[in-house]
Amino acid sequence: MKTAFLSAALMLASTVAMAQKSNFQLKVDLKNFNSDSVLVYKGRNVKMDTVLVKNGKFTYSANLDKAAGYVFLSPEAYRGAGQFMFNLPCVPGEKAEVKGDAKTRFDILGSKFYQQYHEVDVLLENANKELRDYEASLNQRIKNGETQQTIMAEYEQKAPALQKAKDDKIFDFVKQHPDYEACATIIEQFDDVSKMEKLLGLLSENVKNGRMKAFYQPMIDMAKKRAEAEEKAKKVQAAGVEAPDFTLKDIKGNDFKLSSLRGKIVVLDFWGSWCGWCIKGMPKMKEYYEKYKGKFEILGVDCNDTEAKWKAAVEKHQLPWIHVYNPKDSKVLIDYAVQGFPTKIVIDANGKIIKTIVGEDPAFYTLLDEVLGK
Repeated sequence: MKTAFLSAALMLASTVAMAQKSNFQLKVDLKNFNSDSVLVYKGRNVKMDTVLVKNGKFTYSANLDKAAGYVFLSPEAYRGAGQFMFNLPCVPGEKAEVKGDAKTRFDILGSKFYQQYHEVDVLLENANKELRDYEASLNQRIKNGETQQTIMAEYEQKAPALQKAKDDKIFDFVKQHPDYEACATIIEQFDDVSKMEKLLGLLSENVKNGRMKAFYQPMIDMAKKRAEAEEKAKKVQAAGVEAPDFTLKDIKGNDFKLSSLRGKIVVLDFWGSWCGWCIKGMPKMKEYYEKYKGKFEILGVDCNDTEAKWKAAVEKHQLPWIHVYNPKDSKVLIDYAVQGFPTKIVIDANGKIIKTIVGEDPAFYTLLDEVLGK
């Protein structure tokens, strides 16, 4: 009897200790959520846990030393075959509750912080609506047959005003709620350092220097580094700059030197088999390679891949131009200040950069027509 009582007491003590350690708690109850588990990530890369789900319900608790952004997603969404995923700032001492429908709409409520967060969530939903509706209409117009080039030209003309209207709504809300800790989470909505710092300046000192600083400061630091890298890229990739020479292994394992193409117009295509937009653009690239056959050369520089996946992708997509493999210890991406994929750098016959275009952008093909169609 004494032993049983002691065991029960130890179990109770253990349960209390766990409750004390778990200073953050999440409770989820969703309709139409059919997955049997949820993956929990800190940020985008650090897996923390796998949580079982029963009838759309699950709980998660953690012992946090500071506020941090977590991602909750179904295994299907992780594999790219599903939609259920939500980001959540997890804050020590707070309780979050998620209720609603996994396929339509759900809300995040709970303790005081998450009540504020719900207001911020609704604000962002409303602030984003006009721009999102406009982007959805453009996507539909592309499906209906309008050219991407026409759509992009219109978007570049109209989007800035819609973006400004969105930002104004956000800043107005923060001005009215400077003491809301949840307002600090809005910083992750911005890529621009100046906007981040503007929002930060609207927060009260208690919020700015309180527990949410651990959440927002890494984002600002990262944005500053990104801005510095972009500034470097502008200089390195600018028209008239001599393209840095390099030697990499080609698809047969032989050394290939960029300068061996001197005398030809060259397109450096930084890509990877993992890059959806890179692959999506390949048919158009092949079309233009054939259109201006003999008037220029493409040098595909595969990045962040295994050699096997690189070679398999070249074979699968039947890419007829020259290919080289960029290993992880290479300095080529640094020398060219590549910020995203695909990045296409057009080089003249003298080895000078004509223009750099990031992303699968119709402007690249317009440029080729201008340069090669003479």
